[in-house]
Amino acid sequence: MAPAEARAGFATGIRHAAEYRLLQAALAGFDRLPIGTAAALARRLGRTWFALDRRRRRVAISNVLRAGFAGDQRQATDLARRSAEHFALVVLEALRSEEILDREPAEPEGGAEPQPACGGVELRIDPAARALLEDEAQGMVQPACGGVELRIDPAARALLEDEAQGMVLSSGHFGNWEIGGQVLSRFKPVAGIARPMNNPRVERLVQQRKPRYRFRPIPKYSGEPRRFLEVLRQGEALALLTDQHARSGGVPVELFGHPVSTYTTSAMLHLVARVPLCFAACRRVAPLRFELVVSPPIEHRRSGDRRADVQAILRRLNAMLEEQVRLAPDQYVWGHRFWR
Repeated sequence: MAPAEARAGFATGIRHAAEYRLLQAALAGFDRLPIGTAAALARRLGRTWFALDRRRRRVAISNVLRAGFAGDQRQATDLARRSAEHFALVVLEALRSEEILDREPAEPEGGAEPQPACGGVELRIDPAARALLEDEAQGMVQPACGGVELRIDPAARALLEDEAQGMVLSSGHFGNWEIGGQVLSRFKPVAGIARPMNNPRVERLVQQRKPRYRFRPIPKYSGEPRRFLEVLRQGEALALLTDQHARSGGVPVELFGHPVSTYTTSAMLHLVARVPLCFAACRRVAPLRFELVVSPPIEHRRSGDRRADVQAILRRLNAMLEEQVRLAPDQYVWGHRFWR
């Protein structure tokens, strides 16, 4: 190894060790705080990170303006800052999700009929779905899951409860996708595609700390190209976040009115492997309370033009993501470089 490479490797090792120790100390401090206090501190840290990370700040502000969610630089900066605060909350909520998902649901207001709940997830279920859920003869009993409100299409729920049926769940960096994955893993095992952090010591610490239920990360890049099919063959759900730039490996699909190179994995698995495909999103509706939406299975009639079919499916998925983002644009991670 050349001296310059040795010095660079040594400096990286020192930086990684320092980052690990700082995160370890920060997590120990957060653990001693009530979760509400910790959430307030996390938001403050998000604001600090937004102020210090100039590159991400510029990208986020540019994306907000390009997507049409702000009329001027000042509005875009404010929304981008709130998005940074949101991301800090996502990390905290993921690390302390048991306190959200395993707590007692809130009492209904105004004498309303109590809803079954899933920890910190509230439930809003349409009448047809409720009839299905309450049919004990079919075993459709809603699990308790604290602060998360579930809006799951009946056909999607049947797929989630079929132990032999693999399925693809497509989403984006909106709301708290970690909470959503953990909730859905109470129905069936969920494998989520994840890119490891650059610091392997921090990556191990974070993964050790996250309560998983039956949610597990699998690497975004691997020498085993059939790993996705193996997940589906085992009757698990494969969770994909599709709103990152796919470079030359994607196809152009509009997101917020502008084309972006989009990963094709979800659409290809549906078209080629004939795997059911649903869209899912988990939006924060109040402090430590969420709404989890799972769409009906997407049905696309094949035209014989695979590229056109892939783009049509991805347009539908992006449209559903856009619909969710418009409900709470500050809960979207605007710092990704979608458009290049």
